[in-house]
Amino acid sequence: MTKSSAKIKKMVAVALICALGYMCTFIFHFKVGFLTFDAKDAVITLASFIYGPMTGVIASLLVSFIEFFTISDTGVYGFIMNFASSAMFAGTAGLVYKYRHTMLGAVAGLTAAVFTMTALMLVMNLAITPYYMNCTMGEVMALIPTLLFPFNLVKAIMNAGLSYVLYRPLRSALQAAGLLPPSSKAEGKVSALASVIAIVIALLVVAAAALCFIFVLGGKFTWIEP
Repeated sequence: MTKSSAKIKKMVAVALICALGYMCTFIFHFKVGFLTFDAKDAVITLASFIYGPMTGVIASLLVSFIEFFTISDTGVYGFIMNFASSAMFAGTAGLVYKYRHTMLGAVAGLTAAVFTMTALMLVMNLAITPYYMNCTMGEVMALIPTLLFPFNLVKAIMNAGLSYVLYRPLRSALQAAGLLPPSSKAEGKVSALASVIAIVIALLVVAAAALCFIFVLGGKFTWIEP
């Protein structure tokens, strides 16, 4: 494969991942107050796992930019928050996985992403929400323990679970389409039983996060954004 051919295949694959991420912004939602969860960060993280953290950050920018000009009703503030959330989550997970390219590396990367994204979004909420909601810093701080912290933590945990569940199927689909080379033996050194157990745990994490959104945070699930 020539360098130009590999570059074109990478661009096509990243474009497909971005398209899937964009679809998640309007077909899958948990609404909690004025906050909204969608699964785009989980999908974007797959670009970071496959091609590295910088690609994940670029994909975050592209999806947030398209969302800003099409379906977003939160303006520039929403664009900044969306990009920061996606880039931090995907970039952190991809950075750890880049240097520890194993199942445990993926878990470690996603775990690190949960904490870094949650911390960043609390800072971003303190910096931006007063302007977006036209309220005081004190009012925003009062929302941290009851809404902002639990929402961002559950959001990050759900993204982590979804990222793990979706990674292998999407990678296999891209390989079947000829956009990615077959996995190396080093990447495949995981027993079938360990792989199944990890997927089951990830699915349980996703289910637990969904239940938290609905029953703990009082969120509402919607397929199409109102």
